[in-house]
Amino acid sequence: MIWLASLAALLPFLAAFAGMLFGPSLTRALRGGPAGSPLRNGPALIACAPVAVSLVLSAIVAFAVWRDPGERTGVLTLVETGSVPIRVGLQVDGLATVVSLMVCCVALAVQMFSVAYMSGDRRYSSYAAFISLFTSAMLLVVYSGDLLVLYVGWEVMGICSYFLIGHHWEDRANSRAAVKAFLVTRLGDVGFLIGVIVLGAGAGTFQIDRIIRTAGGLPQSTATAAALLLVAGVAGKSAQFPLHTWLPDAMAGPTPISALIHAATMVAAGIYVVARLYGVFLAAPSALAVLGVLAVVSMVGSACAALAQDDLKRVLAYSTISQLAVMAAGLAVGARSAAIFHLLTHAAFKALLFLAAGCVIVTAGSNMLAHYGGLRRGMPLTFWSMTVGFAALAGVPPFSGWFSKDAVIEAAQHAALHGGEVTSGGIAWLVYGGLLVTVVLTAAYAMRAWLMTFFGERRGTHEVRDPARIMSWTVAALAVPAAILGFFGLGASELRPQLGASLLSVLLLAVGAGGAFLVWNRDPALDPARALGPVRTVFARAFFVDELYAAVIVRPVQALARHVVLFDQRRVDAAVVGTGRGAGRIGGLVRFVQNGNPQTYLTGLLAGVAAIAAAVVIFQ
Repeated sequence: MIWLASLAALLPFLAAFAGMLFGPSLTRALRGGPAGSPLRNGPALIACAPVAVSLVLSAIVAFAVWRDPGERTGVLTLVETGSVPIRVGLQVDGLATVVSLMVCCVALAVQMFSVAYMSGDRRYSSYAAFISLFTSAMLLVVYSGDLLVLYVGWEVMGICSYFLIGHHWEDRANSRAAVKAFLVTRLGDVGFLIGVIVLGAGAGTFQIDRIIRTAGGLPQSTATAAALLLVAGVAGKSAQFPLHTWLPDAMAGPTPISALIHAATMVAAGIYVVARLYGVFLAAPSALAVLGVLAVVSMVGSACAALAQDDLKRVLAYSTISQLAVMAAGLAVGARSAAIFHLLTHAAFKALLFLAAGCVIVTAGSNMLAHYGGLRRGMPLTFWSMTVGFAALAGVPPFSGWFSKDAVIEAAQHAALHGGEVTSGGIAWLVYGGLLVTVVLTAAYAMRAWLMTFFGERRGTHEVRDPARIMSWTVAALAVPAAILGFFGLGASELRPQLGASLLSVLLLAVGAGGAFLVWNRDPALDPARALGPVRTVFARAFFVDELYAAVIVRPVQALARHVVLFDQRRVDAAVVGTGRGAGRIGGLVRFVQNGNPQTYLTGLLAGVAAIAAAVVIFQ
């Protein structure tokens, strides 16, 4: 089984290199196929087939673990470091198998969607290859049995996100967004790496299963320091406050990349790592408290920002930050199963929403909500699929998001009212209150985006129709798990909807969605966000956090850099250049008597002899 898991992770890695090396030549060789056929796209064949095989292998591994639950580990090799050894190996258990299935499903959907979406892109080969490498890196994180091996996949995802976000690098805004994503996530990764080292040194091993077994015996200071440092990396990777600012700007990349980053890789990795190392966090309750506070700020603040965005993709981006915070909140109150359940349902409906948004953008030629309207008539397949996605996002019963979100709310409610094993008191009440507010805001911005996209009068001159069949069918296929995935949690008591929490969340859902509908219905030609009044600008600029960072960090660093350059030019370079010029002048004086002319030498010799003779005669 370990070998099947390793093969599932390796195949996309091999596909990445094959796509880069042979994709363009294979495309040229297949140009004789039918017009518009995927068979003419060599990189698409190389990219889609290995991910499909990885999905099959991951499903076999998941089925085997379901039939015989338990943990399987395998070590490929042992790297001696002189202190704590590194075991290059994999670990397969229930958590790893369900997340790997999610990763492969979304990656395959993205690759298939991209066949049509990116068909005219001259850099499609590198695009498809980086998606494959991205998928392989996430699978390495999921299956890894050693923290340092996990960190390899963690960092490879970072560099893949940089290249994919900046895919259209000729646009300066895209390259800046890629650099921003890379730098902000690297900032968190510094803390993450130090946390891995602290944890490994404290436990005497980097092997994940041994760390979890010995977490309770670690000194409290070691466990707390390691957990807090890991939270820094999680905040960067999963775009949580205060390192969340990169994710909305990452929308500069192609829309299928947004689906991949937001649903199955990158941002999901942070939540997965906390769940994987949950034993360490249980030994450090203060770290979970910090995680809970960050989650509340992220979920409420990002939901407010999503409510006022004019760009459909940015609405979904801020929604992702908010929903990831819901998962982090579940982990903070001890609801590990509910958090992972929401991770899975979120992957389904967020991948659906982003790819459906790609269909809308291709049709309308714009990301802006103001350019849509009335699209449901000409795009029925996209309309119904996106309706399922928005319903799951808002938590409408019985769509998948309702089950998973309510499981988190129920756990937070129990921790607040009765005290939890992990978090209780003020933090639990804060998390619970934040979740309830987020339900209202999520319903409001989901309803606003849905109405402005598909209802009212058409506000553009574009032809309204569903895009290429491979794009529409991929979106329709994702609507199925987004609708029914929640029912798979009914087998676990902690994931079943509870009457009290469910009624409250449905009531809050009605308040948020109903309020947005009433405002829109007064004048469907106008944006319902106008009801926010002067606070709309604050929400649209995401509380000016980017501007604050620019004023406090970016501009001072730039000013310091300018002074360093001036000091280097006027002091360091001046000293070096001045020394060289002085040596040149001295050399010029010496060269005056060593010019290579024998007559000058003879004249000097005779002059010297005459001077000596004169001195002898005069002073004798």
